[in-house]
Amino acid sequence: MKDIQIARIESVIVDLPTIRPHHLSMAVMRNQAMVIVRLFCSDGIEGIGEATTIGGLSYGDESPEGMKLTLDTYIAPLLQGKSALSVNAIMTLLKSHIKGNNFVKSAIETALLDAQGKRLGVSVATLLGGAVTQTLPVLWTLASGDTQKDIEEAHALLKNGRHNTFKLKIGRNDWKTDVRHVSAIKEAIGPDVKVTVDVNQAWSESIAKQAIALLQEAGIDLIEQPIIKTNFDGLARLTQYFKVPIMADEAAGTVSDAYKLAKIGGGSVFALKISKAGGLINIQKQAAIAQSAGISLYGGTMLEGTVGTVASAQVFSTLQLDWGTELFGPLLLTEDIVKTRLTYQNGGMEIPQGPGLGIALDMNQVEKFKRK
Repeated sequence: MKDIQIARIESVIVDLPTIRPHHLSMAVMRNQAMVIVRLFCSDGIEGIGEATTIGGLSYGDESPEGMKLTLDTYIAPLLQGKSALSVNAIMTLLKSHIKGNNFVKSAIETALLDAQGKRLGVSVATLLGGAVTQTLPVLWTLASGDTQKDIEEAHALLKNGRHNTFKLKIGRNDWKTDVRHVSAIKEAIGPDVKVTVDVNQAWSESIAKQAIALLQEAGIDLIEQPIIKTNFDGLARLTQYFKVPIMADEAAGTVSDAYKLAKIGGGSVFALKISKAGGLINIQKQAAIAQSAGISLYGGTMLEGTVGTVASAQVFSTLQLDWGTELFGPLLLTEDIVKTRLTYQNGGMEIPQGPGLGIALDMNQVEKFKRK
């Protein structure tokens, strides 16, 4: 195959409305802003990627506006004219010239893999070694902030079969209020339905001990990131203290984080997110570290739209995920920017099977929702 170059890279911010406000400990999401990357190659093939975060700068140190600026000002000129055929070479170049900025690096890697998959006529999962499944289990987050509404929403989803596992976002309220909220929902939907909670770092270690004890007693199945991400030792102490599994999410952001946590037993489950890790290939590295240490895996999300969700699904399909995924981001959106929306049913998501990511942008929708 003759050398094929990156001709140009374009990025656009799209703002998509959501079905309801989505409450997290650090923000209330009322719409989703996504940076869509289009990578054009000299052979006429286009690869797409997505960089998405939650609540502007309230979640992490990258924002949609900052990501677009980084892409347009630094990454696009750096990569123009470079070979599009070696993802590893491009990512090594980015690592040496661009510090941090894992979200935009993930979007670039996704676009490169999408283009190469299209070029070879195979899926991104095939490029990564091959899928072990064509569907992924997907939970649903109950995050309206209202106990009764969450109960009604859970019952409706159980009845229509779309989801059979639920996560509750807590941490904005007093911890005792949150525990009552969670316990009431768990009791209402029954012991046979798996319920997890995500605290998003909101508790101190001392409060976490009190709250997790009550949540464990209430039958909650998994506790996600109860304390600040930098307190690795505290996460290890909580993991050892409780029977209920403790999941490292924000703490397990990078390959380096995964290694440090695995050494001290900081979490019995790791949440994998392509944006935080800086790409799909790094997810496989994190997974290898976790599994060698006996730590289970969970497929996380930054509430990406369909492009980022499918990118995650492609790499997750190559792994054994004991705790499933939360790739429900597209279900939060009232509209989409792809030609064919994803299929969710029977508690899971069907992974597109076409070349590359297996999806295509609807440019009319992109134009409709792009930020002016």
